[in-house]
Amino acid sequence: MQNANSGFWARGRLQTAFAFCILHFALVSCAKNPPVAPTPPTRNQTVASATERLQQDILDATRRSGVAHSAWGIDVRSLDRQELLFELNPRMLLVPASSAKLVSVATAADAVGWDYRYATTVRGLGSVVDGVLRGDLLIVGSGDPSIGGRGGDDLSSWVDGLKAAGVQRIEGRIVGDDDALEEPRPQLAWAWDDLGYTTGALFGALNLAENRTSATITPGTMPGAVATVTFETRAAFRPLTSRVATGPAGSPQLLWPEQRPGESGLTLAGSIPAGASPVQLAVSVGNPTLWFASALKSRLVRDGIDVTGEAVDIDEVPTLDRTRNTVLYTHRSRPLSEIVQPLLKESINLYGEALMRLNAARDVFPTNDAALDGLRRRLESWGITSDMQQLVDGSGLSRRDVISADALMTVLTRMHDPTGKSPFVTGLPIAGIDGSLASRMKGTAAEGNVRAKTGTMSNIRSLAGYATTRDGERLAFVILLNNFEGTGANANDAIDSIAVRLASFSRNP
Repeated sequence: MQNANSGFWARGRLQTAFAFCILHFALVSCAKNPPVAPTPPTRNQTVASATERLQQDILDATRRSGVAHSAWGIDVRSLDRQELLFELNPRMLLVPASSAKLVSVATAADAVGWDYRYATTVRGLGSVVDGVLRGDLLIVGSGDPSIGGRGGDDLSSWVDGLKAAGVQRIEGRIVGDDDALEEPRPQLAWAWDDLGYTTGALFGALNLAENRTSATITPGTMPGAVATVTFETRAAFRPLTSRVATGPAGSPQLLWPEQRPGESGLTLAGSIPAGASPVQLAVSVGNPTLWFASALKSRLVRDGIDVTGEAVDIDEVPTLDRTRNTVLYTHRSRPLSEIVQPLLKESINLYGEALMRLNAARDVFPTNDAALDGLRRRLESWGITSDMQQLVDGSGLSRRDVISADALMTVLTRMHDPTGKSPFVTGLPIAGIDGSLASRMKGTAAEGNVRAKTGTMSNIRSLAGYATTRDGERLAFVILLNNFEGTGANANDAIDSIAVRLASFSRNP
């Protein structure tokens, strides 16, 4: 009988012989065709991997502690290559905070041009005889936000202009005429607790020193006593209430202003320690028209022009005789190109509101609604449709403001200037150098490089502007962050890390 293992061994010898043949063939082939070294990545593959690393780094920044559960809207594009580098929820409507001012500036420049100047006229309602104006002095405003503020001038030229017109005494009132615009009021969905602060100062046809003044708080003589509060002389017309308590010596100091709904006066609240030096608190002025008239009267008297009447808002004057109406002085603002510099650098809300109003059509009364209608029409002509933005003010102070990252990107690409010399670009804060970015991104590739508008509200941060990469490639970026769960520092650090990464990006290995 055949051995049961004989078939097994026969099959094994055949398999071995077959394997030997395969090995022999492979060795002969290798001798004829030696192994080829791996092909190095092409330039396109290198570029793609650099871009992929950039994208991953941006994603990692959005997942940091304190911002991982937030709503993000991000758009990053190469201006030189017209290439999308990264996007995350680019069409999601998010609250931009002060980054909304980019829209106000861009649309205002499109509406009236960079050379536009506001005009404010001073008219005598009566004759000037022997140096005496026998009648009221009327100040007619047009919405200039810059008089006496950053990017503006004080009232010296006004006094000089009246003296040059022969006015040495005014036997009448100083009347503020704000009828060129609707009455000053908070914009839609402004928080009432913002209104006492300078950031919530109301905008009107007449504005002075950004409609901000100061109140002085002096502690009482003993703990528990109510502190004394006083306004500077020019704002003495405004009622002021103290709810500031005097705390124990060495106790924490906490002070804040309250413009309560339905009240014309201002309330100061909080605590100041006994024995502390008087403290000055910057506050909004309330009625900007009355503030302007009061301040001008104070300045005229100080500089030698006597005024017998009161400073009043035109709304307080039942009838006004305009039959004898003489222009005594006209103040023209600096051009819009200069006004936008402090607006963007320092994020001045009042300026943002003023510029947004320039969108109103010339044949309609420039209410806020008319200006918003003009703004929307202008944005639609740029390709920014109503489903991409729903802005309701010019400053970004309203939490009803929403816009998408790709809408802001459209504004940035439209306003980009390759020379970097346009008012829009030069007005943007520079990382680590000036404006609202002066203390951010110092010692990084972004310092002196990134130019961008910031946005800051509670649980909201944004940054939108331009960066130049390590290769010299110009980028535009928009970063909108809403509803973050951590601190403001967490949010700023995450956003800044993205901006720094863009500034250090290179397509070369």
